[in-house]
Amino acid sequence: MKEMICICCPMGCRLTVDDSDLSNVKVSGNTCPRGEKYGKEEVVCPKRMVTSVVRVEGGDVAMLSVKTKDAIEKSKISGALKTLKGVVVKAPVKIGDVVVQNVLGTGVDFIATKNVSAR
Repeated sequence: MKEMICICCPMGCRLTVDDSDLSNVKVSGNTCPRGEKYGKEEVVCPKRMVTSVVRVEGGDVAMLSVKTKDAIEKSKISGALKTLKGVVVKAPVKIGDVVVQNVLGTGVDFIATKNVSAR
């Protein structure tokens, strides 16, 4: 049994997760289906959003904040960050532009989180 607080919405439900059988994880304490999904994923295959920065060439700022479009497995975070090493984007950049496609074969892209104008 594990106890955790759901982070899917402001309710912050206190979950109890029975992970004695990983093929049949049971969650209680949730007030919505998202809490059940979160509790199960957190013990079977936890995922997180990843944020970082990359360099910008020819922009009005030198760095661009980026994030994964969706959560990826925690075990892949380090490798995902390594894929950004040496990445340089050319200005202009718009929010939502894909910076790195299909990070580590996850099907998830790194995207820009702000607009950058060209100098």
